[in-house]
Amino acid sequence: MTIAASSDLRSRLDASVATLVARAPKGFVPRVGVVLGSGLGAFGDTLGELTKIPYGEIGFPQSGVVGHAGNLCLGTIGAPGQSRVPVACMQGRVHAYEGHPADRVVFAVRALARWGCTKFVITNAAGAVNTALEPGDLMLMTDHLNLMGWSPLSGPNDDSLGARFVDMSVAYDVEMRAQAHEAAHDAGFVLREGVYGGLPGPSYETPAEIRMLRVLGADAVGMSTVPEVLALRHLGARVVAISCVTNKGAGITKQLLDHKEVQEVADRTRSRFVGLLERLITRL
Repeated sequence: MTIAASSDLRSRLDASVATLVARAPKGFVPRVGVVLGSGLGAFGDTLGELTKIPYGEIGFPQSGVVGHAGNLCLGTIGAPGQSRVPVACMQGRVHAYEGHPADRVVFAVRALARWGCTKFVITNAAGAVNTALEPGDLMLMTDHLNLMGWSPLSGPNDDSLGARFVDMSVAYDVEMRAQAHEAAHDAGFVLREGVYGGLPGPSYETPAEIRMLRVLGADAVGMSTVPEVLALRHLGARVVAISCVTNKGAGITKQLLDHKEVQEVADRTRSRFVGLLERLITRL
């Protein structure tokens, strides 16, 4: 691989930022990036001074998965009398299992970081591995297991974007996690904590895989988030991540798993989830 190949990423990111600046309201620069997972896109529509741009109009890859609308929502969050925080909110993401190469899976979050987002709130729908977790629980990710078999950091590295070897000792920002707990307390509920296991999908896990994940220390499992966190930490962005537990993992109950259930549970938690994000972002 040549230096020119690695600098191509920087050029593509800068071109994407130029497109975003041209489409955004004049002078708008986001400070917080938000990624909304399956069935969790409602938050994007709550932004003040909302500008909604379909991914296809700004060169972001489009997901074909139900529950991922494919819009970039630009706007602000803030309580009355407070300074409003400019936010770039992704309604949906793409996944490697859809056939997207690694750099496309994380391209959108990289572009938002390059544009100006220094902090990110990443969300996902996840299955419970820990039997104490129930559908509808919100779980703050304290760490992850990358069992996807790939990394967005593979290949040539552009040192102007980030170091070749990225320290992941504290992938999920301690201060931001404390702020998430404060936000949940203000919203009147307890935010659970746990380790997220990232698997490639698109099949749900087998009962044996759920038992394996439990032995390895995972509390929840899903098919996203880990690549985005790796890419963002490479760029120096600070990250907090929250899972919406939508189902028990295979074998914990006798119920079969399907994506419709994921969406239904996400819909039921919508108001609590939106309230948490609003309170968290005002703290960031």
